[in-house]
Amino acid sequence: MSALVVVVVVVVVVVVVELIVEVVIVVVVVVVVVVVVVVVVVVVVIVVVIVVVVVVAEVVAVVAVVVVVVVVVEVEVHVVQLQVVLLS
Repeated sequence: MSALVVVVVVVVVVVVVELIVEVVIVVVVVVVVVVVVVVVVVVVVIVVVIVVVVVVAEVVAVVAVVVVVVVVVEVEVHVVQLQVVLLS
């Protein structure tokens, strides 16, 4: 009878240890997946921020060029107007 009790205890201990190992494996897999997802999200956010900064910089550069061209044209118009006034 005591041999049967020992066998039952050993079987229960083995089943419990197997369950604990399976739970630990599942937890490790979930943690790894969460870490990978977080890293991917961070990389995507960094890439999006870089793209937005580059696009904003390009827009600012184009606007600056347009402003400079407009200012130069305005100055040229005033110079021509002054020449016309001075020559007449």
